[in-house]
Amino acid sequence: MRGILQIFITLILLFSVSFADEYKEVRKISLKKDEQKKILVKYENKEKLFTFRWTLYVNDGLVILRSYDKQVAQNVLQLNYKNQSFRFDVKPRGASNFNVPYILVKFKEFDSKKNEAKFELYNFSNKVQVTLEELKKR
Repeated sequence: MRGILQIFITLILLFSVSFADEYKEVRKISLKKDEQKKILVKYENKEKLFTFRWTLYVNDGLVILRSYDKQVAQNVLQLNYKNQSFRFDVKPRGASNFNVPYILVKFKEFDSKKNEAKFELYNFSNKVQVTLEELKKR
Protein backbone atom coordinates (compact mmCIF):
# COMPACT_ATOMS: atom_id res chain seq x y z
CA MET A 1 0.00 0.00 0.00
CA ARG A 2 2.81 2.39 0.88
CA GLY A 3 4.54 1.75 -2.46
CA ILE A 4 1.36 2.51 -4.40
CA LEU A 5 0.94 5.75 -2.46
CA GLN A 6 4.53 6.80 -3.25
CA ILE A 7 4.04 6.07 -6.95
CA PHE A 8 0.74 7.97 -6.95
CA ILE A 9 2.31 11.04 -5.30
CA THR A 10 5.27 10.94 -7.71
CA LEU A 11 2.93 10.83 -10.71
CA ILE A 12 0.88 13.75 -9.38
CA LEU A 13 4.03 15.83 -8.92
CA LEU A 14 5.27 15.02 -12.42
CA PHE A 15 1.93 15.93 -14.02
CA SER A 16 1.61 19.14 -12.02
CA VAL A 17 5.05 20.28 -13.18
CA SER A 18 4.29 19.42 -16.80
CA PHE A 19 1.01 21.40 -16.77
CA ALA A 20 2.40 24.41 -14.89
CA ASP A 21 2.68 27.68 -16.75
CA GLU A 22 6.16 28.87 -17.55
CA TYR A 23 6.94 32.48 -18.14
CA LYS A 24 8.95 33.45 -21.20
CA GLU A 25 10.14 36.85 -20.05
CA VAL A 26 10.39 39.00 -16.92
CA ARG A 27 10.65 42.79 -17.01
CA LYS A 28 11.49 44.93 -14.01
CA ILE A 29 9.79 48.32 -13.90
CA SER A 30 10.08 51.22 -11.46
CA LEU A 31 7.43 53.94 -11.45
CA LYS A 32 7.01 57.16 -9.55
CA LYS A 33 3.56 58.38 -8.54
CA ASP A 34 1.30 59.05 -11.57
CA GLU A 35 4.10 58.08 -13.98
CA GLN A 36 2.44 56.07 -16.72
CA LYS A 37 4.08 53.03 -18.32
CA LYS A 38 2.98 52.17 -21.85
CA ILE A 39 3.71 48.73 -23.27
CA LEU A 40 2.80 47.52 -26.73
CA VAL A 41 1.71 43.86 -26.63
CA LYS A 42 2.25 42.09 -29.94
CA TYR A 43 0.97 38.65 -30.91
CA GLU A 44 0.10 37.01 -34.20
CA ASN A 45 -0.56 40.08 -36.40
CA LYS A 46 -2.13 42.21 -33.65
CA GLU A 47 -0.86 45.05 -31.49
CA LYS A 48 -2.63 46.17 -28.31
CA LEU A 49 -1.69 48.84 -25.79
CA PHE A 50 -1.27 48.11 -22.08
CA THR A 51 -0.86 51.10 -19.75
CA PHE A 52 -0.66 51.31 -15.99
CA ARG A 53 0.26 53.72 -13.23
CA TRP A 54 -0.11 54.01 -9.49
CA THR A 55 -1.84 56.92 -7.79
CA LEU A 56 -1.82 56.27 -4.06
CA TYR A 57 0.25 54.34 -1.53
CA VAL A 58 -1.28 54.17 1.95
CA ASN A 59 -1.35 51.49 4.69
CA ASP A 60 0.93 49.26 2.57
CA GLY A 61 -1.65 49.32 -0.25
CA LEU A 62 -0.85 50.57 -3.75
CA VAL A 63 -3.74 51.76 -5.95
CA ILE A 64 -3.15 50.83 -9.60
CA LEU A 65 -5.03 52.18 -12.62
CA ARG A 66 -4.61 50.08 -15.73
CA SER A 67 -5.93 49.69 -19.24
CA TYR A 68 -5.55 46.94 -21.83
CA ASP A 69 -7.31 46.90 -25.19
CA LYS A 70 -9.57 49.76 -24.07
CA GLN A 71 -10.70 47.89 -20.94
CA VAL A 72 -10.03 49.96 -17.83
CA ALA A 73 -9.59 48.53 -14.32
CA GLN A 74 -8.36 49.46 -10.86
CA ASN A 75 -6.52 47.23 -8.39
CA VAL A 76 -5.20 47.64 -4.86
CA LEU A 77 -1.99 45.65 -4.45
CA GLN A 78 -0.29 44.88 -1.15
CA LEU A 79 3.10 43.38 -0.39
CA ASN A 80 3.19 39.94 1.26
CA TYR A 81 -0.52 39.27 0.69
CA LYS A 82 -2.48 37.28 -1.85
CA ASN A 83 -3.42 40.46 -3.71
CA GLN A 84 0.18 41.28 -4.57
CA SER A 85 -0.39 40.95 -8.32
CA PHE A 86 -2.92 41.09 -11.13
CA ARG A 87 -3.11 39.37 -14.48
CA PHE A 88 -4.83 39.95 -17.76
CA ASP A 89 -5.34 37.69 -20.75
CA VAL A 90 -3.51 38.85 -23.85
CA LYS A 91 -6.19 37.48 -26.17
CA PRO A 92 -9.74 36.32 -25.53
CA ARG A 93 -10.54 32.73 -24.70
CA GLY A 94 -12.22 30.68 -27.38
CA ALA A 95 -13.15 27.13 -28.22
CA SER A 96 -9.64 26.43 -29.50
CA ASN A 97 -7.90 28.77 -27.02
CA PHE A 98 -8.52 27.57 -23.49
CA ASN A 99 -5.01 28.25 -22.16
CA VAL A 100 -4.51 31.74 -23.51
CA PRO A 101 -1.32 33.76 -23.02
CA TYR A 102 -1.40 36.26 -20.18
CA ILE A 103 0.66 38.94 -18.47
CA LEU A 104 1.14 38.96 -14.69
CA VAL A 105 2.10 42.23 -12.99
CA LYS A 106 3.55 41.76 -9.50
CA PHE A 107 4.12 44.52 -6.94
CA LYS A 108 7.59 43.83 -5.54
CA GLU A 109 8.61 46.75 -3.35
CA PHE A 110 7.96 50.36 -2.42
CA ASP A 111 10.82 52.80 -1.85
CA SER A 112 9.41 55.52 0.41
CA LYS A 113 12.53 57.69 0.13
CA LYS A 114 12.26 57.90 -3.66
CA ASN A 115 8.44 57.58 -3.64
CA GLU A 116 8.81 54.82 -6.22
CA ALA A 117 7.07 51.46 -6.70
CA LYS A 118 8.84 48.47 -8.24
CA PHE A 119 7.07 45.86 -10.33
CA GLU A 120 7.85 42.72 -12.29
CA LEU A 121 5.96 41.83 -15.48
CA TYR A 122 5.82 38.14 -16.35
CA ASN A 123 4.97 37.10 -19.91
CA PHE A 124 3.24 33.70 -19.85
CA SER A 125 2.84 32.52 -23.44
CA ASN A 126 3.13 28.87 -24.40
CA LYS A 127 1.66 28.37 -27.86
CA VAL A 128 1.37 31.97 -29.04
CA GLN A 129 4.45 34.15 -29.45
CA VAL A 130 3.85 37.31 -27.42
CA THR A 131 6.34 40.18 -27.36
CA LEU A 132 6.33 43.23 -25.13
CA GLU A 133 7.72 46.55 -26.32
CA GLU A 134 8.03 49.49 -23.95
CA LEU A 135 6.99 52.76 -25.56
CA LYS A 136 9.24 55.70 -24.73
CA LYS A 137 7.92 58.98 -23.40
CA ARG A 138 7.72 61.87 -25.81
